[in-house]
Amino acid sequence: MNTKKSTIPFILLLLLVLICLFYPCVPVNDVGKIEYNGADVAWMLTSTALVLIMTPGLAFFYGGMVKKKNVISTMLQSFICMCLVAVIWVVFGFSLVFGESWHGLIGNPLTYFMFNGVIDGPNWPAAPTIPFALFAMYQLKFAIITPALITGAFAERIRFTSYILFVCLFFIFIYAPLAHATWHPEGLLASMGVLDFAGGTVVHMSAGVTAFVSAIFLKKGNSNGHDPARVTYVLIGMGLLWFGWFGFNAGSAFGANELAASALATTTTASAAAALAWIFFDAARGKKPTAMGVSIGVVVGLVAITPGAGFVTIPHSMIIGVVTSIICNLLVEWRTTRSNVDDTLDVFPSHGVGGMIGMILTGVFASKAVNPAISTNGLFFGESSLFWAQVIGLIGSVAYTFIVAFILLRITNAISKLRVSPEEEELGLDISQHGEKL
Repeated sequence: MNTKKSTIPFILLLLLVLICLFYPCVPVNDVGKIEYNGADVAWMLTSTALVLIMTPGLAFFYGGMVKKKNVISTMLQSFICMCLVAVIWVVFGFSLVFGESWHGLIGNPLTYFMFNGVIDGPNWPAAPTIPFALFAMYQLKFAIITPALITGAFAERIRFTSYILFVCLFFIFIYAPLAHATWHPEGLLASMGVLDFAGGTVVHMSAGVTAFVSAIFLKKGNSNGHDPARVTYVLIGMGLLWFGWFGFNAGSAFGANELAASALATTTTASAAAALAWIFFDAARGKKPTAMGVSIGVVVGLVAITPGAGFVTIPHSMIIGVVTSIICNLLVEWRTTRSNVDDTLDVFPSHGVGGMIGMILTGVFASKAVNPAISTNGLFFGESSLFWAQVIGLIGSVAYTFIVAFILLRITNAISKLRVSPEEEELGLDISQHGEKL
């Protein structure tokens, strides 16, 4: 290990501590000037916690799928995002996403530097009944889980220190621009009319496409076969993800209201229908129904409904779940049997493609009757402008993510080699990267 390189992160953290000492951002405390809705505040506090628990859920979900010698490393890659992204978010990350817009592409990193103006700031326009700081913390949880999703593509073969650097670069150059373009009122995609209720594009598509590029870049693993370490971990992870996803989708209504209830309902039905579709489709082709199949089916359904959870009806959510589940099932089989791309835990077929299908079907089934805030109905109701906005937004987002992800991987690899040595891979990342074992 290069000792000089290893000291750089610690030195940066110490510099941050000095900045915190001399830049405390003390709130003005204008008590009583801003009114909040107690029920909305309580629901959003709950939703924030629900979304955060999805990352430990993802850790179990991925950790159960890898070999026993890589369980700790794989799970830790999710947990470290909770620490790393939280610090970046406070310093300048929130500003990149929701700060003063630069041509609809990215926010000014100094707008809310060190959370200045966040604790006592004015209500965000999309969330007028909750504190601005609560809105900021809720959005942080989305930023945390996105890079964690990517880990399934290069599981069992990436250096931990290199992964940390890549997460930083991914957040700055992929997640932040996409989130700003989609969720900031002046964002480029928002101005085009692109809809993404809770992160189908911002979270799942960006993570899935980056995962696909990462799998190509790192090439196949050295060992043949893939036996999951703990299917029970996968089930636990799926349960935590499903539980937390209600905060992910229903929380994106930013209040305890009818829209939140509708999003909760569509989230439930889409994921349930997708799980059934996965195992019934397997059974129709002579396969046994498996716990892995149910778990992946649930997650695929959750991914697919995310962009349209607050825009589509409950029956249409089941269509979204079933259609996406069948397509993703076929893609997982194709990736496993006919492709040389070693996307170890099928992040691209599940999250990438699932997010893309969900985005397109939002343009088909979105209804102003469900959410009067949108300006036009989907293709199913005879209007086409939203559908084409979704298609154009999808193409642009995928192209941007693909190109930038490849560049970031090259940069990361030049600074700190991404892939572990064959000997380290054979030994297992738990021992070679962390000196621990299950």
